[in-house]
Amino acid sequence: MILIADSGSTKCDWAIIELSGELKGAFKTMGLNPYFHDESVIENALLGVEEQSSMFKSITHVFFYGAGSSSEQLCAKMHRGLKRVFPEAHIVVDHDLVGAAYSVFDGTPGITAIIGTGSNSCYFDGTNLREEVPALVYILGDEASGSFFGKCLLQEYFYKQLPDDIRAAFQKEFQIDHDVIVDRVYNQPNANVYLASFMPFISKFKDHPYVINWVVDGMRTFIQIHVKCYPEANVVPVHFVGSIGYYFSHCLEMVMADEGLQLGRVLRAPIGGLVEYHVKFLIPELQD
Repeated sequence: MILIADSGSTKCDWAIIELSGELKGAFKTMGLNPYFHDESVIENALLGVEEQSSMFKSITHVFFYGAGSSSEQLCAKMHRGLKRVFPEAHIVVDHDLVGAAYSVFDGTPGITAIIGTGSNSCYFDGTNLREEVPALVYILGDEASGSFFGKCLLQEYFYKQLPDDIRAAFQKEFQIDHDVIVDRVYNQPNANVYLASFMPFISKFKDHPYVINWVVDGMRTFIQIHVKCYPEANVVPVHFVGSIGYYFSHCLEMVMADEGLQLGRVLRAPIGGLVEYHVKFLIPELQD
């Protein structure tokens, strides 16, 4: 059996399939990022899975696509963690951007954009994957991401710029002060995940003009930097993967139309598309 994983910084989706393509099981774990997590954390996250773990001994191939798996050293750390659980399996570790590109690929070239906890983009033609500009993560980049908009919310709350209704709702839901925020963002690990954790609150106001302005401005900035940098941007579809594009699709459609770009597939999570891609393009190679 084959195990496929898509991991962001917040959560990881796993799917177990037969060589026939039949889905045998699915489960979730915490997000596994080798930039933040060592081999023991990776191993323990999987050992904590109970319902599907009986199938682990039958896994012959693992395809893991994750945030942070962006260098040979980091991929090697993830590989070692997975080997602790699947010692006999053939394991492939690659970046979540590769997984996102696979998840929306329909046989024709396109640009894939991730806007979830973080943000990034690439061009994929079915064989070659290319990035034009780097992802600078949450301090310097991650435009239009959950961490980006979480930062907007906290800035405008403490600067007393939020509309009264959003401010009152924020104060009711979160009992946090300046010192808590500073400690959580600057002294504690996974600040990007913490900032993105405010997205469910922001989503409650997704039709509020004030929030729409945030999202539209953030998406426009992302598109200017991370989509229009590709020479092919005006002639191929632009696909979006991640919760921000999915739940704020009304804003995304508006910005894409304004920028004169072709909107392709919009997926909340890549795992379903990843299963489709492996069944269609990779499993036949394994059976040869």
